[in-house]
Amino acid sequence: MKETQVMAVVNVTPDSFSDGGRFDSEDLVEVAKQMVLDGATILDIGGESTGPGSRDVSLEEELLRVVPAIRAVRAALPDVIISVDTWKSEVARAALEAGAGMINDVTAGRGDARIFEVAAEFNVPIVLMYSKDDSARTTADKVEYEDVMATVVDFLTERVAAARAVGVSEIIVDPGMGAFVSGDPAYSWEIIDRIEELGDLGCSVLVGASRKSFLGEDRFGGTLYTSALLKGRIDILRVHTVLENATVTLQ
Repeated sequence: MKETQVMAVVNVTPDSFSDGGRFDSEDLVEVAKQMVLDGATILDIGGESTGPGSRDVSLEEELLRVVPAIRAVRAALPDVIISVDTWKSEVARAALEAGAGMINDVTAGRGDARIFEVAAEFNVPIVLMYSKDDSARTTADKVEYEDVMATVVDFLTERVAAARAVGVSEIIVDPGMGAFVSGDPAYSWEIIDRIEELGDLGCSVLVGASRKSFLGEDRFGGTLYTSALLKGRIDILRVHTVLENATVTLQ
């Protein structure tokens, strides 16, 4: 059984599908401190939403959102792991220079291949996520699969090889979940059932099911249910609400 760490989502963007604008204020540091007290060991700070209907964010705007947030959190919490949720190599570099120590790329290096070079240069872990869409922005299309897990594994195998070819030493894989996989919720549930198959890639596994549409109307309860299903089976659980999910995973 694996020790499942909790990664807390810190969105510093006004159009996040679940908590837009919540942390775009002076209490960011206090919120981050509480997340750590509640059980988070990783804080994932992002300045661009990628869910269905989200809008492009310019490089300049994303830098303005993310870099000051990372500097503030790093100053207040010198020991916590800070991940930057971005697909842009320039943002990743600036975030690492500001105090981040991990990259979370929803495009798995397809949006900006130079992000692999940044991860290798700074010798930091990078999360590579499966997505049915080529761009950072996903759609709610109901894509069908003959074998969803085989498709996810094949995709991640290729992206892991691409990252390693550039010199990235530590890679974490993420099966995407929700709309990133398909508008049909059955595929996300199948991925949870078969999550151990990602272990064949030889990488740590992260899952971010929190508040996603496949959970149905009760997204809070559904998130807790998936956390209970995944505890001890994956390495990192990415969630919006830390205390309840950390409690579930630690029981």
